[in-house]
Amino acid sequence: MGPGRRAVRALPGGGGGAAGARGRAAAHRRVEGRAAGRPAGAAGRRTAGAAGSGAAGGPGGRAATARGAETAGETASRPASPSPAERIAVPAITIEAPVMRLGLDRAGRLNSPPVDRPKLAGWYEGGAAPGEKGTAIVVGHRDTRTGPAVFLNLDSLKPGNTVRVTREDGITAVFTVDRVRTYDKADFPDREVYGPANRPELRLLTCGGAFHPREGYAANVVVFAHLTDTVRTGARRV
Repeated sequence: MGPGRRAVRALPGGGGGAAGARGRAAAHRRVEGRAAGRPAGAAGRRTAGAAGSGAAGGPGGRAATARGAETAGETASRPASPSPAERIAVPAITIEAPVMRLGLDRAGRLNSPPVDRPKLAGWYEGGAAPGEKGTAIVVGHRDTRTGPAVFLNLDSLKPGNTVRVTREDGITAVFTVDRVRTYDKADFPDREVYGPANRPELRLLTCGGAFHPREGYAANVVVFAHLTDTVRTGARRV
């Protein structure tokens, strides 16, 4: 993401579940299922739509190490080779959902899953794969016009909770939550959230804060986690 732009300003969602959903329909049409940020390619890769935007190393292309990598006394698992994400599970908030691949739009903004598939999460395929060294990004709706969505209760996660991402190669990458933060979209810390990491890390993102009919949600919820285990759960696909 280039200097002066704020990441994930417009991750879509509804407002507060099914109640009042009708009044939020216009706002949903405006945000149209895409995020307004330019996530860094945490593994050092560029996506075609993000050339020159700092997408390979945070704002201005400068490398940044996520603060989660600085937490002392934690055990990190050995990085896995790259493989696309297929499913995500978060036992503490009873999430079990398929994962689609996401890219950037022409303006270099992160797309998000279709609003008509509220139980679907999305992985940014221009960055690190879950379990690979670097910062993997997974986004999902908090709610939509039809009611609660996949990441409705994301802000209730606590340090020590686990996130399990099953990959195409049959490996499940198990992450442990370090912290959960809510950031106003006007003050979104691009480099902290999207910057490269020297170990396998994961960010889960959705909307949060107050809902405004014209502007959508005022904030983003971000879960910071790091890899603590890899489990072979199926045969490798060729």
